[in-house]
Parts: sequence; C-alpha cells; structure tokens
Amino acid sequence: MRSVWVLIRYRCKKQAHNRTGQKWADEAGKESIEADFAKMKKYCVTIRVLCHTQPKLFKLRNKKAHIMEIQVNGGSVADKVDFARSLLEKPISVKDLFAQNELIDVIGVTRGHGFKGVTYRWGTKKLPRKTHKGLRKVACIGAWHPARVGFAVPRGGQFGYHHRTEVNKKVYRVGVKGDNKSASTPFDLTDKAITPMGGFHHYGQINEDFLMLKGCVVGPRKRILTLRKSLLTHTKRVALEKINLKFIDTASKWGHGRFQTDGEKKAFQGLLKKDREVME
Repeated sequence: MRSVWVLIRYRCKKQAHNRTGQKWADEAGKESIEADFAKMKKYCVTIRVLCHTQPKLFKLRNKKAHIMEIQVNGGSVADKVDFARSLLEKPISVKDLFAQNELIDVIGVTRGHGFKGVTYRWGTKKLPRKTHKGLRKVACIGAWHPARVGFAVPRGGQFGYHHRTEVNKKVYRVGVKGDNKSASTPFDLTDKAITPMGGFHHYGQINEDFLMLKGCVVGPRKRILTLRKSLLTHTKRVALEKINLKFIDTASKWGHGRFQTDGEKKAFQGLLKKDREVME
C-alpha cells in the first residue's frame, strides 16, 4: 500500500529513488512520511523492509549492492512498523541474528557446469562400444504410446547453476570483526585469527564478521548466499547438542601447510632476508 524510502547510498537503486529519499530534508516531506507511517499502522497487514548488502566491505569487484525484501513477523502491525523504522539506514550484523549451536538454512545457487549429456548429468550406464551413433546415450526413451517423452526419462541439458536450499546447518562459531583470537579454543591457546596462512583459496582474508558452519555450502567462492532461521522446532539430541571446538586449523591451504601462524614459522625457520632488512 505504502512505501517509505530513505537516502540510497549504493548503486542498486540510487538514481531510481533519488527524489523519494529527499523527503527527509524538508518539513513538508517529513509530514508526508509520518502520514505514510500512520496509514501503514492503520491499514496494512504485512510489513516488509528492503535490505541491501555493503559491497565496499568486501573486495569482490562488485560495486552494485544486492537487494532483498524481508518480511517482518511478530507482534501487531504497529509494532512491526516501529521495529522496521528503528532499523532504517542501520547495519545489521550476523552476530545480531545468529548464535552458536544454532541450526540455520542456507539458500543459494549451485556451481554451474553448462550443458551436459545424459551420462554425466544422470549417471546412466554407457552402452556397448559398437553402438551406432555414440554410446553415452539412453537406448530407449519410452514406448510408442503415450506419444511423448516421460518426465522421469533421463535427458541431456543444463547441469548446475540451480537454486537450492540446504537445511539444518550447525553454527560452530560466530566471529567478530577485529578479533585476533577468532581461531583460538580452550584447548589451543595460540593467538590466531580465522584466516589461514596465505589466505583462503581464491578469496583472501576475513576482515569482517563471519559464521563458521558445519559442512559445505552451495556455489563457488564469492557467490552470495541467503541465511535464514530454521523453520522447524528442533527436538533431536543432534540438533540440541552444544559444540565445544578443540582445534581450528589455520595452516596454509595452498600446499602442505606446517605452521599455524606466521610467528610460529619464523620461530622455526628463522628470519628471512627481507625481515632482517626491515629490522636494520
């Protein structure tokens, strides 16, 4: 019914809503905004907020922010409007939404592989060597009647780059920006950050808040993911167990990493020539 816009500071919709955000500058605009909030509280049934990412925090060669509409649940409509208004133009961190030992769902797009044949795509058995016109095929794709190919018959086509949702991912750790002991545990008292030596493959260093999840997530590195609270009420022992991490490996992932920190490497191998030159 109504939409209230703030000043857009990213390229996602910056020019499209340039004038709508200027209402906050003058008194007449503020009065119209207050009237819109009042109408929302009186007539609206659902309240949604428009959120965007902050590309400047990550060096991913991405200037345009991703935007997403999120519905506000719980309480009356007036409470929803007040809650959404309190979050306008404010950053929301992962530590404000998720906690350790929690189960969350991960939504994303899988790694794409393009057009693939039926043997690669569905794992069907290859035909004998002397088969006419190729052997990586399905020999019979159905009867004469019904005169169409059934939906369950394996066929070649797009493989990967599919939208998928993985449920019940355990949160092992919630990291905070600037914590130099984010990879330390009660059993491993070494002061070390979560970034391994040499950085993560094709990503780099972790300089912001982070989540450590059990298992893998969909898609390649640097692809955006959507995290949400679990939709279920968990009662099983596996879901309710408390995680007590003993060791987080921060050795180099580019080779046979032997050392957990740069200081440990220098203590074992000695100073390099460039280190001596800096000391001199």
